[in-house]
Amino acid sequence: MRSQKTTLAIALLLLSSSAAAHVVEMADREAPSIDASSFTWNPDPWLIAALLAPAALYVIGLNNLQAADTRSDLTKWRALAFFGGWLALLAALISPLDALGSMLFSAHMLQHELLMLIAAPLLVLGKPLAVFVWGLPPPWRRAIARPFRSGFWQAPWHQLTKPLSAWIIHAVVLWGWHAPLLFEASLRNDAIHELQHASFLLSALLFWWALLRGRTRLSAALYMLTTMIHTGVLGALLTFAPGIWYPAYFATTAAWGFSPLEDQQLGGLIMWVPAGFVLMLAGLLLLGKWLSEQSLRNMPVTEPEIRTTAGPSTAAHSRSFES
Repeated sequence: MRSQKTTLAIALLLLSSSAAAHVVEMADREAPSIDASSFTWNPDPWLIAALLAPAALYVIGLNNLQAADTRSDLTKWRALAFFGGWLALLAALISPLDALGSMLFSAHMLQHELLMLIAAPLLVLGKPLAVFVWGLPPPWRRAIARPFRSGFWQAPWHQLTKPLSAWIIHAVVLWGWHAPLLFEASLRNDAIHELQHASFLLSALLFWWALLRGRTRLSAALYMLTTMIHTGVLGALLTFAPGIWYPAYFATTAAWGFSPLEDQQLGGLIMWVPAGFVLMLAGLLLLGKWLSEQSLRNMPVTEPEIRTTAGPSTAAHSRSFES
């Protein structure tokens, strides 16, 4: 009897030892240490080509515009804005930030904000479509421009670029991808991850295009400020959530000195505070421009009074100067 108990104790000890070893092995596998691979650049050749192609086309278009002397309103600061946005794309998609985004939710959030709040508005300010067209051979320009002048393209484009439509699309994309089901799917599947980034960028480009190109700066400022409010709400929900929204980050945050909840809180703060500041600043600038335009419109015109009091020779000189 005593020998049976001894045998049972030895068996239990061996089982517990193997189980403990398995737990340690899984913990080591799920909590990787920080090494050089954590700071690698994205080597995807298709992504690199997709970023280099528009930059090259923009440079060619700028040179063709200068050679044609079309008196375009494309100033140097617009070209600088475009390439500033292009560099923000590199930082978000090619730099080590992309690798960090797979290990830290806060880094992933910073990546998204670079796409939507830095790259997108700067690219729009660079007037890329007009420059891209001039980067093509003349026969291609006419061939591409012809279908876009038809109602088949203009009608949906007009609807999409309305401020309200662009605002709704951007809000749906932003909130939808942060739903745990979709966000977790993007972390497990590279194709879904690429779709997520593409939809963030495209919806942001549409949003900034509609608001910065719109005729009414007051409505654009209101849409900008309401975007600041609803993104701030999402950031606050992430910051003050009592639990983890994205369990996929459980295994990777410990190596960086974060708990998963602290990482989520930091990501929520990034969306809430710095991103909110960018949107608030843009909204206030648009509101300031609208107020200055209103003050110019309401400014009394004194030129007719000068003409009535001026002598004949002075009035004639004034007419000749205006002509």
